[in-house]
Amino acid sequence: MNTPQRQTRTHLISLFQEQGLHPRGDLGQNFLIDLNLLEMIVYEARLGPDDVVLEVGAGTGGLTTYLSAAAAVVSVEFDSHMYALACRAVEGRSNVTLLHTDALKSKNQLAPVVMEAIRRELAVDPKRRLKLVANLPYNIGTPVISNLIASDLPWELMVVTIQWELAERMLAKPRTGEYSALSVFLQAQCHLKMIRKLPPSVFWPKPTIDSAIVRIDPNPELRSKIVNRGAFQHFLRDLFTQRRKLLRGVTVNLFKPQLSKQEVDEVLESMHFPQDTRAEELEVSQLVELSNRLQRRLEGEKLQ
Repeated sequence: MNTPQRQTRTHLISLFQEQGLHPRGDLGQNFLIDLNLLEMIVYEARLGPDDVVLEVGAGTGGLTTYLSAAAAVVSVEFDSHMYALACRAVEGRSNVTLLHTDALKSKNQLAPVVMEAIRRELAVDPKRRLKLVANLPYNIGTPVISNLIASDLPWELMVVTIQWELAERMLAKPRTGEYSALSVFLQAQCHLKMIRKLPPSVFWPKPTIDSAIVRIDPNPELRSKIVNRGAFQHFLRDLFTQRRKLLRGVTVNLFKPQLSKQEVDEVLESMHFPQDTRAEELEVSQLVELSNRLQRRLEGEKLQ
């Protein structure tokens, strides 16, 4: 197999000039040009022959060639010009499936064609493992990560380059401005680690913000504590749209008319929350338990 193509800043500028192209800011086309960082991403992913890598945002195929030197790759590229360049970069690599499509069907669901391609690769051998390794376009980082975690795909690891602000939200703690539904949803199921903060200078063209490489590992023990993951995700989204309002009032409104005020009060009282509690103050484990108790109360109502 050919060695990975060294897509430096000079190489990319020449390539774009040759094709008469310009990077599209609206699609988050900022290309990582520090080859040491590309190698770091691959190293952190701990790739082997039994791995299937999902890459979202193939771009010109720079990272794709590194990934395909170690594992099977399903790579997704939305832009037709970048798709053509990526095809050139991975030509002759039979272990790469390059899809010209949007990775998302909607903000809450990965595209069926992407899911099918992943399942097809995983079905080749029962030992195969799924990993997301990508320089994610800034505008789709959150839905790609959260939808993969919410899916039934047996993912084992994520190593992703994302905007610094998103990394801060993912790792945020209660009572901070960055603490959000995403923070809780990820921390309730995963172990997250900040690998490296990246300045704009390691990309071409330079973005206006810092970025980060983040590693995400699933935590089956934590995940098993969530009664209904789909309901938990929806609960968090709705709850954190009113994160600074009193928890009781927000929860009563969210579960109207399925649960009465008295039933909601009973659940909250069972957790000994002060009356002035707000969602943004609760620990991840408390939000998991609150969601579980509300779901059990709902299920109890259905059985009656």
